[in-house]
Amino acid sequence: MSIGTPEALRHLRRDPVLKAVIRQVGPCTLTMAKRQPYEALVRAIAHQQVHGRAAEAILGRFLALCDAPVFPAPEAVLAQTPEAMRGCGFSANKVLAIRDIAEKAAGGVVPTRAAARRLTDDALIERLVPLRGVGRWTVEMLLIFTLGRADILPVDDFGVREGYRVAAGLDEQPKPRAFAAIGEAWAPYRTTAAWYFWRAADLHKEGRFRLPKAI
Repeated sequence: MSIGTPEALRHLRRDPVLKAVIRQVGPCTLTMAKRQPYEALVRAIAHQQVHGRAAEAILGRFLALCDAPVFPAPEAVLAQTPEAMRGCGFSANKVLAIRDIAEKAAGGVVPTRAAARRLTDDALIERLVPLRGVGRWTVEMLLIFTLGRADILPVDDFGVREGYRVAAGLDEQPKPRAFAAIGEAWAPYRTTAAWYFWRAADLHKEGRFRLPKAI
């Protein structure tokens, strides 16, 4: 299975809510960043609660500090002092989180991209959530945008639930547990469904989402 395939769209169009979103949005253009899971997690920590441009500037200083032509290996990160990392713009908590991720990557807890292919979605979530600063949502974003897993529905994501609310014509977003139950019908293509609901939320924010009369 893969994301946005004709088979996925045929399956999802059986849902009238998704059918309307797919009609407006068009083809699924979700792309993966071909990074190691370790790098994806470090980048996720850098972006937490920080504007995207500011996070990239901090990461740029961090890469310069490590003097690495590509993203620094875990051992290169651990060779830096916490004070030097703070000087790049990371908060104290983010320094602790990044060093924990680097330590766990060096020890094999954070799998390589190749090793991750042999692990199920649930196994990866169980393995990575205990890392400092890493929650279930962070791992789900890794599964979607780095590993390209086809059946991930991040029910705690505001944007996904907002897109569903808009597309379904609801006054309020469904709670995560209720949304998970609704989403069972979209398996095994829940990643594609999530992407379309993100786009529905974007269109609504721009004032361009059209709610079908049938919904």
